[in-house]
Amino acid sequence: MIHSDKPMVVVGSMRPGTAMSADGMLNLYDAVVVAADPTSRGKGALVMMNDEIHSGRDVTKRVNIKTSAFSSQWGPLGMAVEGKTYWFRLPAKRHTINSEFDIERIDTLPEVHIVYGYGNMTPELYDAAAHAGAKAIVHAGTGNGSVANYAVDKLKSLRAQGLQVIRSSRVGDGFVLRNAEQPDDQNDWVVAHDLNPQKAKILAAVALARGADSKQLQRIFWEY
Repeated sequence: MIHSDKPMVVVGSMRPGTAMSADGMLNLYDAVVVAADPTSRGKGALVMMNDEIHSGRDVTKRVNIKTSAFSSQWGPLGMAVEGKTYWFRLPAKRHTINSEFDIERIDTLPEVHIVYGYGNMTPELYDAAAHAGAKAIVHAGTGNGSVANYAVDKLKSLRAQGLQVIRSSRVGDGFVLRNAEQPDDQNDWVVAHDLNPQKAKILAAVALARGADSKQLQRIFWEY
């Protein structure tokens, strides 16, 4: 959402500075190295942790007690080693200067709620999201964003009322196939592709802030 090719590097640590083998100092140093390197320009938002340079789009925290907590299912973009950056791949999706979104033009974001699928779940959870003002519901389903048979009619009803329905997966890796588990074309639903429910929520809110319909929303999930 930021129209600039300047490096934007997010950094943190998994251990406090008082801990044995604290990782914060090296992470911060590496983040400065990456941000200052001219070759980092035009690669979008980056996350620098544990020697690895990740795309902000792909990266997620997978472990809560290791310095290697952050990873990407498609792998890091590169590494920072002994004060130098090394790149191995580039982001394939649209971002920053090639994005149709602009942070300067968005003041508020519509409500987008996540509902996690599980055995014997109550479809009324979707109603609760709708009553809370959600403009879209991200269904975090099992496997390929699966929706239990007893929840299908509820989601179809909410879509008929104007809510966008986005199928994502609660599984850590992989991507949701359109028209596989559900007839998405027929239901006028959207699939989140390889974005997890949390990231799908953000992208959906940004797209809906610009008035995207279901077809535009699906295009955005393919491109970003």
